[in-house]
Amino acid sequence: MSYHNKIKEYSAESDPSKVAAVVERASMLAMLAAHAEQAINAKEAESQNAKQSAGQFAGQSAKQLAKIYRTCLSCLDLTSLGTTDSPEKITLLAQKVADFGEHFPNLPNIAAVCVWPPFVETVGLALGETRMKIASVAGGFPAAQTFLEVKMLEAAMAVENGADEIDVVMTPGSILAGRYDEAASEIETLRAEIGEDVTLKVIIESGALGTARLIRDASLLAMMAGADFVKSSTGRDPAGGITPEAAAVICCAIRDYTASTERRVGFKASGGIRTAQDAALMCAIVESVLGREWLTPALFRIGASALYDELLTYFCK
Repeated sequence: MSYHNKIKEYSAESDPSKVAAVVERASMLAMLAAHAEQAINAKEAESQNAKQSAGQFAGQSAKQLAKIYRTCLSCLDLTSLGTTDSPEKITLLAQKVADFGEHFPNLPNIAAVCVWPPFVETVGLALGETRMKIASVAGGFPAAQTFLEVKMLEAAMAVENGADEIDVVMTPGSILAGRYDEAASEIETLRAEIGEDVTLKVIIESGALGTARLIRDASLLAMMAGADFVKSSTGRDPAGGITPEAAAVICCAIRDYTASTERRVGFKASGGIRTAQDAALMCAIVESVLGREWLTPALFRIGASALYDELLTYFCK
């Protein structure tokens, strides 16, 4: 059976009005978090009245906000995919993560460190005996425009060097051209190449796909081909990164796939998540569609770099 027909076995694509309702509901929750943070910051205001009103609101909201941001921190894939990356730079990054518990004993550490394939071994050496996961992009990231054999070799070498998780791109051009079998077959091949013990995150490049229908189809294809996570975007495509609407469509696809197969698949939000408020909105969307049980590193990730420092700044206030 072709993948076009397999997709039809799942419920109809997400109704745009339902997606909009999910985003609106999640945005309200994220807005409350933002207002709570503003109130906490306003406690330092010069006006005594401002201090009292802000303090009352902050006292009620501080615990809720801290819980949201702790979730964001624990689900973070701290990412370094720059053109200037070097063994020295990546070693410093990994050592910062390895020493996290000494400096922040009351906070959860991040979920994984995500790097280019040549730096997987560098991260492993720097992390030492810590149980931190090592993630690597592979498969011709970010465009995925190379030979399948090259994709397979790159992914296999990353795993051989110690990667616990592999992030690959499902070629957007194949989806846009309607070549679903070709796109899914590549993911199936990469799934078999890295083995079942390695976590596979499949990037659908939601910005390039554009429509809710294609984003949903790509998400379902990725899951049917063996993805452990559906990841939104690379952040490198000119069409842009993740949007709240795209996140909602992906989560709805995961919900429907899980209901049909009883196999839980995770969601990784990435591509343009730069602030704690951005991350809080993603948390709210996941909780609204998939439930609070999805807000764990096993089923939810946030791919970002600057977010790490912003979250720590909040907890160090």
